[in-house]
Amino acid sequence: MSQNCILVGAPVDSGQSNPGCLMGPASYRVAGLASTLEELGCSVSDRGDVVPRRPEAATSANPAVHSLAETIAWTQALSKAAEDAASAGFPIFLGGDHSLALGTVAGVAAHAKQQQRPLFVLWLDAHSDFHTPMTTRSGNLHGTPMAYIAGLDGFDAFPPFPDPVPVERICLFGIRSVDPDERKALHAHELTPVDMRELDERGFVAPLRGFLEQVRAANGLLHVSLDVDFLDPSIAPAVGTTVPGGATFREGHLVMEMLHESGLVSSLDLVELNPFLDERGRTARLMVDLTASLMGRKVFDRANRSI
Repeated sequence: MSQNCILVGAPVDSGQSNPGCLMGPASYRVAGLASTLEELGCSVSDRGDVVPRRPEAATSANPAVHSLAETIAWTQALSKAAEDAASAGFPIFLGGDHSLALGTVAGVAAHAKQQQRPLFVLWLDAHSDFHTPMTTRSGNLHGTPMAYIAGLDGFDAFPPFPDPVPVERICLFGIRSVDPDERKALHAHELTPVDMRELDERGFVAPLRGFLEQVRAANGLLHVSLDVDFLDPSIAPAVGTTVPGGATFREGHLVMEMLHESGLVSSLDLVELNPFLDERGRTARLMVDLTASLMGRKVFDRANRSI
């Protein structure tokens, strides 16, 4: 079934310390994302890049936190843009660092609440991003979205999250870098990531299939947040937070094809692409190809399998 894909640029660069992610949306466009989706039968509307309002003064009790006011402004602007786009079609948010998910997931959560359907989140990432502004030692707010989405305390400076997502509706998938404070918080909230050790032992299919079955049983909406560093840096070098041992080319496409076959995905983040660190656009092209697999491109057509 064709989708009405709505591209929303989110040139966010305030959530981390390696300049360059603000060029991500342009890189996806140059890599042919829109034309690729159209070739798959999707209609495509590009709403351009979101422009946040001028940041208002904001401070944190944690002196390590930087760019708080700018990140709050992005969260407010992207939340509205995401809610509007979700009501009109299938939004694809072009990042930008992962702090953009503070806003994009807030917006799709508000839409899900209006639809009276539960929102599920699949976080494809090397990191759990389960810090709060009070626990981050780096001060990089791209490490905080999952804690905000799950309703943890410590986000008083941010807009209240419209409908926090319970941990049983969150899947942290492909994780391989968790610091001690995050590990403590994950244990406290009984959220166990599907880390690379589990994926090495069980493979990619069984854990993902199990999560998708939960989404289907609940008639849920599924937001997928795809970080470049979910992939191994040998195939996706254009990210400032490289962690060895990520998903291979084949594993990345397998995940995307399974998501397409499920028919459950309702929105997508593409985050942490830093074209300044890329090699002749190879990471941007790979992310576009993965999006194509999510939207239905196949190497070989076969009978649909149940998830």
